Amino acid sequence: MRGPKPPTLTLSTVERQELDLLARRHTTPQQLALRARLVMRAAEGLNNAQVARLHSVTVDTVRHWRSRWLGLQAASLDDLSIEERLTDAPRSGKPVRITAEQVCQIIELACTAPAESGRPISQWTAREVALEIKQRGIVVQISDRHAARVLKRGLSSRIAGATG
Repeated sequence: MRGPKPPTLTLSTVERQELDLLARRHTTPQQLALRARLVMRAAEGLNNAQVARLHSVTVDTVRHWRSRWLGLQAASLDDLSIEERLTDAPRSGKPVRITAEQVCQIIELACTAPAESGRPISQWTAREVALEIKQRGIVVQISDRHAARVLKRGLSSRIAGATG
């Protein structure tokens, strides 16, 4: 059963040259190179199923990048480069509230003895670390549990970086 014909995609000479260059360049990330090839094949008049078979991707992937290209094609290349058109759209979600610099400060805090901070304990607990983080003004608000997670993630990435 045949579906509707996909919208026609036409490329200017400059767009075609830049897509071809992007697809052939050795330093181009493979995701971008594949997307460039999908757009070029779609511009050759192939339907989504044909392009999908040629590049071993799903029809939905081809449909997505065809419609994405058509939606962004109205913007000039000066405003939106070829690479920017083929890059993933920003994802939704809550923005990061603790910066990398703050994580470093929290790790530095956890690496010092609690006595140096005037705490009458021999080892840091999640509660004590969270209280000290707030007292030092590293972050305004942090729960005990989140302080422990930040430390666990931060320390494990530093250990992995030191051994890798």
